[in-house]
Amino acid sequence: MECKKYINKVFDSFSKFSNRNKIFILSIFVGIISGLAAIVLKSAVHFTQSMLQNAFPEDTFNYLYLAFPVIGITLTVLYVKFFVKDDLSHGVSKILYAIARQNGKLKAHHTYSSIVSSTLTVSFGGSVGLEAPITLTGSAIGSQLGRLFRLNDKSVITLVACGSTAAVAAIFNAPVAGVVFAIEVLMLDLTTASLVPLLISAVTATSTSYIILGRGIMFNSTHALNFEMDKLPFYILLGIFTGLYSIYFMRVSGKIECFFAKIKKTYLRIILGVVLLSVLIFFFPSFYGEGYNSIMDILQNKIHTLFINSPFYFFQYNEWLLLVFLFLLLMLKTFATAFTTGAGGIGGVFGPSLFLGSIAGCFIATLLNTLFDLEISVLNFTLAGMAGIMGSVMKAPLTAVFLIAEISGGYQLIVPLILTVIVSYAVIYPFEQFSVYTKSLAKEGNLITHHKDKQALSKLDVKDLIEDNFITLSPDARLRDLVQTIAHSTRNIFPLVDENRKFYGIVILDDVRKIIFEPDQYDTVMAKDLSFMPDISIYPHELIADVAVKFKESGLYNMVVLDRDNTYYGFVSRANLFSKYREIVEEISED
Repeated sequence: MECKKYINKVFDSFSKFSNRNKIFILSIFVGIISGLAAIVLKSAVHFTQSMLQNAFPEDTFNYLYLAFPVIGITLTVLYVKFFVKDDLSHGVSKILYAIARQNGKLKAHHTYSSIVSSTLTVSFGGSVGLEAPITLTGSAIGSQLGRLFRLNDKSVITLVACGSTAAVAAIFNAPVAGVVFAIEVLMLDLTTASLVPLLISAVTATSTSYIILGRGIMFNSTHALNFEMDKLPFYILLGIFTGLYSIYFMRVSGKIECFFAKIKKTYLRIILGVVLLSVLIFFFPSFYGEGYNSIMDILQNKIHTLFINSPFYFFQYNEWLLLVFLFLLLMLKTFATAFTTGAGGIGGVFGPSLFLGSIAGCFIATLLNTLFDLEISVLNFTLAGMAGIMGSVMKAPLTAVFLIAEISGGYQLIVPLILTVIVSYAVIYPFEQFSVYTKSLAKEGNLITHHKDKQALSKLDVKDLIEDNFITLSPDARLRDLVQTIAHSTRNIFPLVDENRKFYGIVILDDVRKIIFEPDQYDTVMAKDLSFMPDISIYPHELIADVAVKFKESGLYNMVVLDRDNTYYGFVSRANLFSKYREIVEEISED
């Protein structure tokens, strides 16, 4: 009882703060909790992986790689099916959908379910990243806190973005990249009201990470070398290569995902996915888990570690076979990631994109050095490659640049990073205009952008705008019935609808104004003789953006809402639509 009184007292005290101060205070807690969640997840995965992967000598095959993914993905699927009972895939896409369609509302189980499921997947070798699950976790924490303290929808969305920011900042010890991620990937509108909470959460989460784990949570201190101006053209070449590879990654992974989605039986998906994944990990152990250990080895010029426990172990001593091996890693990692998610594993592409970028940069630098003896820095090209593929696949060039700059210990490589990312982005854009996170949402019309008009339209729903207070008439009604209806109606539109709500047309008052003053025709003229079927109608689930286009092109003030079999729902008026639109624009434009 005392506890309840204390909680109520806290709520009463908190309610006295202004909305902006509430967000500032809660953004601190979001940063701390999300930072702790990131630490728990990364520590659990790294601890488990270190135990499982060190069972065999370096030059010996690790046959357990054939079993680990089977265990991990099976446990993941069972956990999701019997405990969570919800879809946990595509974490960042879920955040974007929540922002676009649910006013930032995420389910409570997302605060922990993605951590558990991704830990099971990645610890046992699933070739995916942990960033998407922990980002979803952080966003869910922000959403729950915002709803707990009864903040408005816009404030809840801000806290959702704070959670994502905190997660990225804590994982990489990169607060600037965390803020840019929220603005660029989550497409949060950049205003003072949203920027300050993001900064607070980023700093809080990074500080939490520093205090508990120091800089060792993701990358150890990796300092880029100063670049030489005469090497800049080769970064353009790297940008072209990463851009082309990004197209390959998105197309191939998308097709594999669609293939697995068509397999209706869960056990068949698991068997097929884990068998293929296990074989790939057996031959290429660097595919095990996120791959950050491999990235660190490449950055520290320990490329030979990629061959540990691989059947290709002795190929590391031949330069040309090394290049072939690196190329195979590039081509097959996409399959490993897609097989993991296709089989039911939980994880994202953030980590794989960095792994692939590091391999791409290492491959191009090693190839050029082998062919032309150019003395290109493998370290610098590895970092630039990471930025190139990440920026293209995620459609987040600024996030990629700032993240790589922060984890490389400074901004001395900023020019090559920007150059690589720009070229890579320019190569992929004509082929893939949406990111790996937004592609499916864009097809479904559930993607918002920084444009306030499109964001406002995305928050409207046809069913919420339907006006059903029009008096309907039977298709067999006579003019007498129509006249009596007109006398009791405040509308000038009269739909003809039968007892099953099937629509037969509409009668417009202006079209019958003369005949209603001819009583001798009241019983001879049928209402359906005076009606017409409109050329344009609205579907109940139609996108509001399409509805707005219909109003603009037709010039109509009211449009009937019908489904595919002509079932009548009501009307949507131009005035009501744009009135609601203006209200939302004013709400989201407030600073």
